[in-house]
Amino acid sequence: MKKQTTIRDVARQAGVSVATASRVLNGRDVVNDATRRRVLEVMEDLRYTPSSAARNLSLGRTLTITVVTSFLTRPQAAERLRGIDASLADSQFDLVIYNVESIEKRNQYFRTLPLRQRTDGLIVVSLPPPEEDVARLEHSDVPIVFVDARQNTTTLPRVLGDDVAGGALAAEHLLDLGHRQIGFVGDAFENPFGFTSSKDRFAGFQQTLSRAGIKPISDHIAMGGHGRYEAHELAVVMLSRPSRPTAIFAASDTQALGVLAAAQDLGLHVPDDLSVIGYDDIEASDFVGLTTIRQQLFESGRAGAQLLMAEITERAPTPQMVVLEPHLVRRRTTASLEGGPREP
Repeated sequence: MKKQTTIRDVARQAGVSVATASRVLNGRDVVNDATRRRVLEVMEDLRYTPSSAARNLSLGRTLTITVVTSFLTRPQAAERLRGIDASLADSQFDLVIYNVESIEKRNQYFRTLPLRQRTDGLIVVSLPPPEEDVARLEHSDVPIVFVDARQNTTTLPRVLGDDVAGGALAAEHLLDLGHRQIGFVGDAFENPFGFTSSKDRFAGFQQTLSRAGIKPISDHIAMGGHGRYEAHELAVVMLSRPSRPTAIFAASDTQALGVLAAAQDLGLHVPDDLSVIGYDDIEASDFVGLTTIRQQLFESGRAGAQLLMAEITERAPTPQMVVLEPHLVRRRTTASLEGGPREP
């Protein structure tokens, strides 16, 4: 098998250094015309084909964008990745994705991925950085954009939703329908990753109820692990009590699906016996007719990729922030307390 010609072979035959041959290959103006012509002629004679990967590295580029996301199998992460991929589809960059489901993996990736020789840019989805890593990330020579990560990111480029406003929208919708005993099912507020979405959505929900003169009943508030089955168990307990809520706000559509399953198991009809509203507007929500708060998952991924492309072209002097407003999507799982859906 014939040995592949290398840049060293070209340099040797042209009588120049490897550095000079590389400068000719990369179009640098520091090489005189005679030397440039001689090197180019040798490249043609030897039929030298440069490695694109090696050439990119010599120019300080990898032509890759790296995405680090938490819990890739969750529909929220998948939808954001769709937005990122759609934004980069016509670009020259390849997409490399890392999934994080443990603190150890998160810490490892934050320390090893933001390096120029590994990637041209980094998008971090739903993973707030540890406080001790912030200063290093701020001074990284690789542009970094955070999507859906509020904690410890105020000095970094980021794309956020307004979870407090979204929680308020959910409460306002249920109050407008006449509900006063309203339950909440969400994630435990304290978690090792620093996720704040459930806490912020509950804050907006609680503030809106408080303004209406309503104090949530402690038995109507249930928090645990993020998942449909966990939410199902929490909702079964809540809905089995003598004084059950007439409506439940779930902090995610995944958890709302668990609440719907619990209502069905207990013989409750949605929305006549129980109104349910979720958060996210994942694809399954439309299929089951779930009323929800749309937090623009696809759009957040696309906005994150666009912000990163701008940062790769020219780093902004101050960290840029994009905020996407949530919207109510009304479907079949919420109705007036008196029976029958009220006109919007």
